[in-house]
Amino acid sequence: MSWQSPGRAEGKTFLITGASAGIGYFAAEQLAARGATVVLGCRDVAKAGVAIQAIRSRVPDARLRSVRVDLADLSSLPAAVDALGVDRLDAVVLNAGILLSGPERYVSPQGYELMFATNYLGHFALVAHLAPVLASTANSRVITVGSYAARTERLDLTDLQSERDYRSKRTYGRSKLAQMSFGFELDRRLRARGEHTASVIVHPGGALDSLTPSRPPLFARTTAQRLRGLPAGLVLHGKHAGAEPITRAALDQEITGGQLWGPRVFGLRGKPHGETPHPHMTDLSVATELWTATTALTGLDPLDR
Repeated sequence: MSWQSPGRAEGKTFLITGASAGIGYFAAEQLAARGATVVLGCRDVAKAGVAIQAIRSRVPDARLRSVRVDLADLSSLPAAVDALGVDRLDAVVLNAGILLSGPERYVSPQGYELMFATNYLGHFALVAHLAPVLASTANSRVITVGSYAARTERLDLTDLQSERDYRSKRTYGRSKLAQMSFGFELDRRLRARGEHTASVIVHPGGALDSLTPSRPPLFARTTAQRLRGLPAGLVLHGKHAGAEPITRAALDQEITGGQLWGPRVFGLRGKPHGETPHPHMTDLSVATELWTATTALTGLDPLDR
């Protein structure tokens, strides 16, 4: 399949977490436009319904549905996977995430720091619950959506919950770095076992609302927002463009496991291209320790089935 003529995706099924807004929404729209069945995995099913309405206004024959996925609550995930009710899954896109502001540290129902729990632990656990259907689907993929913020952070394996020194932006960046480390380590372990599922890591670059086209009733960009965003368009792009690495990772069969894809221009804007990950993202000793710690926290292992 040539990416210049990506063709159709009928018969393929994708689950995208956090697809009711932002980059996840545009990934769902782009994949639906190619004929795929897209399941929007969202904590708020009402917002998922609005997103489905917005997609269908542009893709009338879109194959869409939603399932409630609350990544912060690990105990809810088995029911979410049961509700998914599919016998094939071509890819799960680990996109949902929260960025909290302010000095207060919040925790999940299991008592874990909320950003780490939602952005990383919940996705790790979700992949574990989805492992059987991914394994039974030929050439399936786990697509981890990282962040530019992970470039400047390092994991503190002695304080994964940010209990000693909580700073919201740093904790967010570390949660995204944990996701990316997991994505690379997952692929190493899948290859070692001879599995056909591939783990691909992507990031959206610098994606701004002010550079993102309107999608009513979900999102409407005002003229003032558009004008304010014009200077930023020299170095950043909109969330529709930020979703393109996800879409390419889902559809381009020439992309293999363990690769990192992001925007071409300084990793911030432009068409997707393959990148060389920073060494701290692929550190084997860190990834091994993180995997061990995560299996202890979640009680799950994506390869133990």
